This record gives sequence, structure tokens and C-alpha cells, in this order.
Amino acid sequence: MKKLVVEARQLTKTYDGIIPVHAVRNVDLDIEDDEFTAIVGPSGSGKTTLLNMIGGLDRPSSGSIKVNGIDLANMSENQLIDFRLKHIGFVFQSFNLIPVLTAKENTEFILLLQNCPQKEREERAVELLKEVGLEDKLNSKPSQLSGGQQQRVAIARALASKPDFMIADEPTANLDSKSASNLLDIMERLNREEGITFIFSTHDQRVIDRARRVVTLVDGQIASDERT
Repeated sequence: MKKLVVEARQLTKTYDGIIPVHAVRNVDLDIEDDEFTAIVGPSGSGKTTLLNMIGGLDRPSSGSIKVNGIDLANMSENQLIDFRLKHIGFVFQSFNLIPVLTAKENTEFILLLQNCPQKEREERAVELLKEVGLEDKLNSKPSQLSGGQQQRVAIARALASKPDFMIADEPTANLDSKSASNLLDIMERLNREEGITFIFSTHDQRVIDRARRVVTLVDGQIASDERT
């Protein structure tokens, strides 16, 4: 049996205001190890909110979200920060690289926060950048890299701490077709050869076509859940 990485039960998120916004409503969702899953839906369907709760970036209004059997709702903010740092890799559409750091230094950054010894983190950064095809860009800063190259650095950085799974929020949104295709090739290879679990939120048909499972949200609820 495959390991259950994410277990959401009756997960609900409501943003209070003059008119409350029910972003996610009573979602039940299991994600197993090795999955390559896309969460899709129209704008406002709740997919980014759902992804943020899975990643411990946002707390549910009700329900539970467990990662490797650990209930994130019971954690303090500091415990959540530490948990994310050690267990979850994040890739965002805006890359979020540190402009003054090189590709190698950006990749090392998570390990630096974990107090990893310098030699070990440098070796890990070089290894990961080679894995994503950027061995010739180790000392390049983000401004010297294309959008696709920056996103590959972001993947290397997210992998540095050997997370339990990867969350990718619209990772191809700012990329041209060739860069998006190259990026998805890398993610598919990491999933297939190294068993890394990927959970995407996306509008991009290129991502949806590659996913082996597509979960569709409509008005904050799961409308369909299909495996290929």
C-alpha cells in the first residue's frame, strides 16, 4: 500500500467580511505518495486556498488537514514554520528567488535556515542544480537567468531539504511554451524516477495534460476527481 501523504477531512475556509467568502467547503481529499496531481478550476474556485491549507500556509476555518498523519491545525505558528521548512517544498509562479544571491546560494538557502554544514549544503545545491540542467549557471543571479531557468532554480531550492512532497502553485503561468515543457519534463522525471509527490494548482492545460490525477474544484467543492 502507498503511504498517505495528505489527508483532508471536511476542510473548510471562510474569509470573514461584510459578505463572508466561502473559499473552500467541506472538502475530503487524500493524496498518496508518488502522485502527480493537478487541482484545477475557474478563478475563485478555491484551488489556491486549498493548496495553501495543504501546505500549512493558511489555517482552515473547520475540518482537519493532516500531513503524514500530523494534524497541522494543532500546531503553533512557529511549529508550522519549522514543519514547512523540513517537510514541504514550494514552487510559486513568481519564482520568489532572492535577487542578490546566485543560483547556488538561492538553492542553499533552505539548508542554511536548517543550520546545515556549509560543505554539505554546497554539495547538495550543486547536485540539485545539475539535476535540473543548470550546472553552468551556479554563479548566475536571477536577473541573469530566463524565466524558465529561474523556475528551475526554484525547484532545486524546494528539493534541497528533501521534502515529503512538492506544492506547485501555477508554476508555468509566467513561462513560454518551451520553458513550460522543459519544466514539466523535469518534474515528471523527478516524480517517476525519484518518487517525489507533486501537487499543482493550475489553469494551464499543459500541466493538466501531464497530470495523472485531476481534481476539479467548483465554488470551493470537489466537482470531479479523475485518474488517468
